[in-house]
Amino acid sequence: MPEQPTLSTARLVLRPFQMEDSQALMTLIGVREVSDTMLVVPYPYTPQDAHNWLSTRQTAYDEGIMVSFAITRREDGAFMGGTGLTFGHERAHDKGEIGYWIGLPFWGQGYTTEAVRAVIAYGFERLGLNRIYASHFDFNPASGRVMQKAGMRYEGTLRDYYRKGERYITALMYAILRADWQPD
Repeated sequence: MPEQPTLSTARLVLRPFQMEDSQALMTLIGVREVSDTMLVVPYPYTPQDAHNWLSTRQTAYDEGIMVSFAITRREDGAFMGGTGLTFGHERAHDKGEIGYWIGLPFWGQGYTTEAVRAVIAYGFERLGLNRIYASHFDFNPASGRVMQKAGMRYEGTLRDYYRKGERYITALMYAILRADWQPD
């Protein structure tokens, strides 16, 4: 399998995760405001959680299950969050699910939208995908705005679609097709 790619934008470098990202990962994703918006991220987020997750990134890429990127700021290399595409059995249908998160200190600055646009371009241009989709929790409209700014269209609401702990969460679904995509 080829080496995981690195993507660049005007302000960001999206690179493969490294074990050295462990402390920054714990610090940023371990905040309640961030972990509450993600389905499988526990709170509190422990050093073992970070180690376990980071240790699976290369294998998941090698097996064609997903590609993951650490979002870093170009000017100083600061670790800011993560994004990627998950395929699983979806790859046979030329589609993938995009996911993303960014640390609280970086919210509201356009970094997430910039990263998502780069991953969408990668999915269409380099992976040959036809459809890229995502969902967000109904109580996290900022994530929906990221999807809209990245060119994704709202496709529907799935009531009580996810379960996190003892709570059922409604999801809002978005997608973009290659035919609708406009390169930057």
